[in-house]
Formats: sequence, C-alpha cells, structure tokens
Amino acid sequence: MDLELPSSIQEKLDGFKSEKDKKAFVEAYHKALITPGEAVGTIAAQSIGEPGTQMTLRTFHYAGVVELSVPLGLPRLIEIIDAKRSPKNSITAIYLDEEHNKTKKDADEIAQQLREVLMKDVSEVHVRLSKNQVVVKTNDVDAVEFLKSIEGVSKWGDEFVIECETPSEVQKIKNRLSKKRLRGIKDIRRAFIRKSGGEEYMIYAEGSNLKQIMAIPGVDKIRTTTNDIFQIAETLGVEAARNAIIEEAMKVLADQNLEVDVRHIMLLADRMTATGEIQAVGRQGISGSKGSVLARAAFEETEKHILNAALYGEIDPLAGVAENIIIGQPIPVGTGTVELAVKPELFAGKGEGKKEKKKKKDEEKREVDLDD
Repeated sequence: MDLELPSSIQEKLDGFKSEKDKKAFVEAYHKALITPGEAVGTIAAQSIGEPGTQMTLRTFHYAGVVELSVPLGLPRLIEIIDAKRSPKNSITAIYLDEEHNKTKKDADEIAQQLREVLMKDVSEVHVRLSKNQVVVKTNDVDAVEFLKSIEGVSKWGDEFVIECETPSEVQKIKNRLSKKRLRGIKDIRRAFIRKSGGEEYMIYAEGSNLKQIMAIPGVDKIRTTTNDIFQIAETLGVEAARNAIIEEAMKVLADQNLEVDVRHIMLLADRMTATGEIQAVGRQGISGSKGSVLARAAFEETEKHILNAALYGEIDPLAGVAENIIIGQPIPVGTGTVELAVKPELFAGKGEGKKEKKKKKDEEKREVDLDD
C-alpha cells in the first residue's frame, strides 16, 4: 500500500500533466524517503568530511573573470561551514535588466556608478605640520564640492587648505579626508564587464554590498547574487541564505569533481539556519548551543560547560547520541529509537486460550480432590 503523500508533495504532483511524469515523481519521492531512526547527521558529516580530505588547499582560482580571484577548495568550504561574517574575497555577480544588458556602453554606465571612489583616489592629501595645515590638491568635481562644504577651508589655485589647532588634529583630519567616499558604493573596489552566455552583458564586482547594488536602476534584482552569505541573509532573508549555503557548497565540491548528494548539504544548511540566523558548525554556533550539557562538554571547553551546569543547576535530558554514549546507554538511533514493538494480530485470541486452559486445569484438580 502506498504511503499517504504530504500536502506539499501532493501539490507538486498535481502540477504534472502526464501520468508518466506523476509516476516517476512518486517513485523518486519514495526512493528519497529515509527510514525512521536513521542517523542522517552522522551520514551527512561523513559524506561531506570524507571528500573534504581530497580537496585542494589552493585558496584562489581565476574563474570566469581573469582579474578576480575566486576563493575555492577546502578553505572556501571551511569558510561556509564556519559561517565567516566576511569572506576572504567577496565577489558580486550583477545581472542587468533587458534595457541595459544589450550594449557595453549601458553596462559601463552602471559599472561607473558601482565603483567606490575615495578622496585619496582623485586627490593629493599632504600636511604642513609647521603651520598646522592640511592641503588637498584636486580637480575632481565631487571632491571640490565636498571640500567647499568644509567650514574654515580656503582655496589657493587648485589647492584647498584646512587650518587646524594642533598637530594631532592635522593627522586626524588627513586620515578622515583620505577615507572619505565621494561616489560609488561602499566596499565595491573594482567592477568588470563581461558577456554572459554570449548574449547579454553583466558586471562582476570585487567586493559586496548587495542592498545598495540592488537599489541602482538597471540592475536585475532577481538574478544578482554574491558569495557573501551574511549579506544575502540581511538583504533577502534566512531562506535565501539557506539556498546560498547549498549553492556555494555544491559549487565548491563540483569544481573539485567531487560528487556529494545534495541532501547532505541541504541538511547542513537547514541546521545552520534553523534558528532564523546563520550559525557556524562549532562551539560558537550549533555545537555550543546544544541542549545537552554532556554533548557540549564532549565537543570543546569541557570544564567550562560542566562548571556552568553545576552553578546553574542544569539538567541533561539525555536525548542525543553523544551524551548516551558517555553514560553507556543505548543511543536513540536505529533500533535504539524503539522501546517496544508489538503486533497485536499475533496475540489475538491467545490470551483467551490461556484462560480456558487454566480454568480446565483448575476443574480437573477440583475433581481429583473430590474423588479423594
């Protein structure tokens, strides 16, 4: 007898038109089902960890864009699993809408809006410590406009002079001016135009600032993405971040020609985002936030966890695997999940038979006693 399909699977099944497709989908669904009590976490950990030992240790690879180095291999996989807030080399793939992706000129106009331009990029900033002055020499329109807005600034030719009271103030103002952003998007250092699929122009940007990039007219918000998972979570939500973890991990493994079932990566991504925020797989995240004291202590920082548990009077429910191994109990996996299994049909009528036999024996005994 077929198992009853969940409503979400039934909805997808209703979307198929041909009976052949429906049958294939149901077969694939039944094949994907997991036996209750299966140690899916351990299998996923082994399935990801074993190929991880065969991965290259080279950190960067020039893929797609010669000028941009894309982080790949084991370092990138560790970066994803450890949920690093800022990846070593963040890259944004910016797709353009139909109005702007036809010509290189239109794409270049958007690329110019993206590139972050600082004061130090378009001007010379130096100091005159003897006079407590900061001198800025520039012809850039945005730089000139900003310098004019500063109180107490004087202009000599193409030089702007800012008077200060102390030498320390001179240094502070010089540093602040050098880092002043005049135009472009914060953290977008460079932008390169490339053809995607031979038909449309797109932009690869070194750096990542998804929220501001999506606000630029002409950018296709649906397809534009970044390898910075935290920015995806902040901009598009935790579900998008979960998909990004799966996509990024599978991309890294595929690049190394390693085949890992996507369900193992999906389980990892689900667990990393189950709380509504991205958690690392480690003592600062998943392992450090387990409900079991013994499981936390078995992973790292043993003394700290046991002392805190004693101080706060914590109780361990002994619901997981590690804690039951520690105290020598059967683990709640596989047959360990079953406490008692009974098939009522095997015992149907047997109880009644025993009662009748006992009654018959009692009657025979009574008859013997009477004869005596």
